[in-house]
Amino acid sequence: MRVFHFSLIVLLSLSLHGFLAAQSGPGAYAGGYARNGNTFFFSNERADVRLEFCTPSMIRVRTSWNRKFEDNEPWMVVAYQWPEMAISASEEKARFVFQTARLKVIVQKTPFAVDVFTAEGAPLLSETALKGSGGAQKEGDAVLCRKQLGPDEHFFGFGERMDFVDQRNKLVKLNVGRGNARPHIIGAYNVLQANYCPVPFFMSTRGYGIFLHNSFANEWDMGATQPGAYSFKAKNGELDYYVIYGPTFPAILDQYTQLTGKAPLMPQFALGLQVGTYSGGTWGHEEKTSGEYVVHLVRKFRELGIPIDILHLDSTWRVFGKNGGKGATSFEWRETFTNPKSMFDSLYAMHINLAGVHIRPRFDNGNKLTLLDQARTLGYTYKEGGNPGEFVNFFDPKAVDWWWQNGVMNVAGIGARFFKTDEGSAFGSMANESDKVGPTGLEAEKLHNVFPIAYAKAPYEKFSAFNGMRGMNHTREGYAGIQRYPFIFAGDWPSEWQYFAPVIKAGINIGLSGVGNWAHCMGGFEHDADPELYIRWCQFGLLSPVAHLFGMDHPGYKEPWNYGEEGLKNFKKYTLFRYRLLPYLYSHSYDMYRTGMPLMRAVALEQQEEEKVDAIADQYFLGSQMMVCPVTVKGAQTREVYLPEGTWFDYTTGKKYEGKQYLQVLTPLDQIPILVKGGAIIPLQEPVQYIGEKPANFFTLEIFPKGESAFTLYDDDGTSLDYQKGIFAQTNISCKETGGEVLVVIDTPKGPFAVVERSYLLAIRRDSAPALVTSAGTALPATGGLTALKQASSPAGWHYDAENKVLYVQPGGNNRTRIQVTVK
Repeated sequence: MRVFHFSLIVLLSLSLHGFLAAQSGPGAYAGGYARNGNTFFFSNERADVRLEFCTPSMIRVRTSWNRKFEDNEPWMVVAYQWPEMAISASEEKARFVFQTARLKVIVQKTPFAVDVFTAEGAPLLSETALKGSGGAQKEGDAVLCRKQLGPDEHFFGFGERMDFVDQRNKLVKLNVGRGNARPHIIGAYNVLQANYCPVPFFMSTRGYGIFLHNSFANEWDMGATQPGAYSFKAKNGELDYYVIYGPTFPAILDQYTQLTGKAPLMPQFALGLQVGTYSGGTWGHEEKTSGEYVVHLVRKFRELGIPIDILHLDSTWRVFGKNGGKGATSFEWRETFTNPKSMFDSLYAMHINLAGVHIRPRFDNGNKLTLLDQARTLGYTYKEGGNPGEFVNFFDPKAVDWWWQNGVMNVAGIGARFFKTDEGSAFGSMANESDKVGPTGLEAEKLHNVFPIAYAKAPYEKFSAFNGMRGMNHTREGYAGIQRYPFIFAGDWPSEWQYFAPVIKAGINIGLSGVGNWAHCMGGFEHDADPELYIRWCQFGLLSPVAHLFGMDHPGYKEPWNYGEEGLKNFKKYTLFRYRLLPYLYSHSYDMYRTGMPLMRAVALEQQEEEKVDAIADQYFLGSQMMVCPVTVKGAQTREVYLPEGTWFDYTTGKKYEGKQYLQVLTPLDQIPILVKGGAIIPLQEPVQYIGEKPANFFTLEIFPKGESAFTLYDDDGTSLDYQKGIFAQTNISCKETGGEVLVVIDTPKGPFAVVERSYLLAIRRDSAPALVTSAGTALPATGGLTALKQASSPAGWHYDAENKVLYVQPGGNNRTRIQVTVK
């Protein structure tokens, strides 16, 4: 937590004449005070307030002007029951004082206000300092809360924002959807209005976070219009928010995702390459679609030696019905697909691990299937005004069951194993391809933001049960809690340089908002990509949490062989590198499930104490050890990188740098700059063409010695839910550098999961050849080259690569015994 020295801020621009007349706070405390466990109740002149202590570090504040509190909802929050804890509570003449082991909360009686401090008394949030203009307010139907804005306080989160990383002094509007203006260049492609996955949550550099538990459209004025104050406002509903004290960002994220749900592990092969296809015919070319195109596409990946694990068929696989057209789902195959079951069989015979199809949330009638008519008759569509509507009512379990049995099983029954759920934003808002807005009214407005969660939840859970493995759903929209049904992608951004950097911001921001399984369309979605842009965007995409290749451009479709020899070479290089990184990525995926820390991390998330990193929006951590720096400028031969505090290594050259400095690095077209922390340990597996092709029985451990460091390697079966029962194994790998000596220790796996017998090759970055290398106290011989060391059955020995300054050590043995290597 950064330390700020506060003085009372004079709110020059906040003239209260006429201002308070339009607003209504709770009023003065009226004498009604009660306690029930961790919850304290206050009756005030105009509203009732509940203050609940969820944990010693988290409180929930609710204000109701009608003196009725809403029932707990199941979409955003999953944890409502909290164990009783020790809370000191006392009443004084002008205030109440509450204290836990981590927080001190002071409730002022007149005017009613809630101030939060650390247990030691350091200020976190103040309403009292705003002299009557702070705290809970009601403006017509809207509810809001205003708090003091600290000097140099900065804010991170708010979901998949494409505009800024630090939102201080910004006005942030959150409501699922995108710009509606025409042409698309100022509407759907307006990065300032991009809201595919808003999340009403932020983290402050003062060491706390706020989550607004309200599903109506909301607005956050983070000092944009009121110097010295920030506020959050929902269009309707209850004023219900949580304050979460860290003070570190990781601690805040851990608690926020405890509240809204952790991201479960996807099948391990979901970290492989995922490809989408229009089956040879995008919109306007539907007659060109076929199952043969799809099979040929995968065969070409295999022939070129480019790994691939997952494939989805986008919208042109299905008949576009007469009622909803492209915006609805008939679940009826287009006549150009003569044998879709044979197509799926062929895909799985080529070791595609998962194949699926694209859908939209409206029912439609096809040429043979009349699902819309049937669902309306049965009441399984969500009503729209005076008519039965078109949207599947994903809030109704019976409607979901009927949708699955009568719609989904038409494709699941012949081989589809997951969905891409598109256009969840159309519920209660304008659809992409029409002027339809779906349900309207107050209830629809309340459900609009959580509809994408219900929409993703249904296929995620149904397919998980049907497939007998972990779930995976590919979706475009979300809100708080969407991380429970991974994964989400960044939406439909054109293949233009101007959108590349904003997509990177989207990945950084959504990770800061508790959503870690995230993807984007490599190379952009619409338009034919400039080959250089395609290369740069794919480098970033293959080092993103989920690697997703998909394009709408006909006939290129972002297939790598359509973007020149360099484009193909680059794509294959970084795809193979991603597959080698699988142990590193999968271990961090388990960390995300356990702690909420995303795979793609803002520099500020890892280096919270450094103010210089607050605005960094074009470099990020991939896991905890690697910092990736995409090149977003056409023709760039260099780019500027900021190195945070510590020691850093250039991943390609091994050159060492000290941090807290800006660095100009070379950016040849075939390389994306990657820097790794001093002390990093990065496990790599051998290249494969698909996950599960062969046992992961030989790992290379890339080690960048600096002080003492460690990495925990995670293993499980890769597909079942047994990990939630504790059936997994972890291997601790440590490195200690003292003077000219390096000690590497690889422990045996710990845990009930039986790890395959595995050997290791150490690749240690160092400036000179060693005088002595020992394994378990026995001196190892130098070998004639690296080749002799690169097999699981290779004899123990070492080789120093003087050109690349890497010491390779084959220690002998395997993971059945502890391995200890010393380099002197």
